[in-house]
Amino acid sequence: MTIQRRRIIELALTFAAPVVLLAIWETLARTETIDPRFWPAPSSLIDTTAEIIRDGSLFRNVRVSLGRILAGFLLGAIPAIGLGLTMGLFWPIRVFLMPLAAAIYAVPKLAIVPLVLIAFGTGEVAKYVIVALSIFFLVLLNTVAGVIAIESSFRDVARSFGAGPLSMFWTVALPGALPSIFTGLRLGMGFALVVIVGTEFIAARDGIGRFIWDSYQILAIKKMFVGLIVTGLMGWLLTLALDLIERLAIPWNHGH
Repeated sequence: MTIQRRRIIELALTFAAPVVLLAIWETLARTETIDPRFWPAPSSLIDTTAEIIRDGSLFRNVRVSLGRILAGFLLGAIPAIGLGLTMGLFWPIRVFLMPLAAAIYAVPKLAIVPLVLIAFGTGEVAKYVIVALSIFFLVLLNTVAGVIAIESSFRDVARSFGAGPLSMFWTVALPGALPSIFTGLRLGMGFALVVIVGTEFIAARDGIGRFIWDSYQILAIKKMFVGLIVTGLMGWLLTLALDLIERLAIPWNHGH
């Protein structure tokens, strides 16, 4: 199979699943197998979508949420990668910090939202911190695992050429752990979206989460579903963006 043909098949399969899901949903709603008052047919959401696009509320809330996600994502991912590479390279640091990292990672991140709000207030900084904390330990643990999985021969060769700790960091640990790092980043992006939407339910005046919650409060069901679908599209597009960055960063990992 040629590369071009495979890419065409990949593109077709990428769009096939959501199209099939929407078709099933449309059929069930039209035949009233599910209550169309609470599960409106996707085709009935077109006018509602056009309305909230015209009044600017959709793009405004999406832009706000995306800004919070990206700011918090960078705030959490960059130090997580740095610390994860350090822990992977130096076993005493890993042994010292790993129990703490594993314990905090197990705590549901939405459970610490009240604590963050107490510490940082209800402004934008708190939302950045919540997103950063939601992904930090996930990226950290994946990075550590990626460094540990690097074959010891690569480290031995680097040391034989006189590589110091900083050189080992950049030439061995980072390139070798990149596949695991991007796995952590993709998973973290999903967590970031879930956490920011949940946070906007209770501690925000805007954002796509607030849009969904306000629509629910007044039983604007169609608006609520538009918000939910847009949230799913945001997650999909953000994941696609990370996949593109990964292909550019480590092209040798996508040669098959």
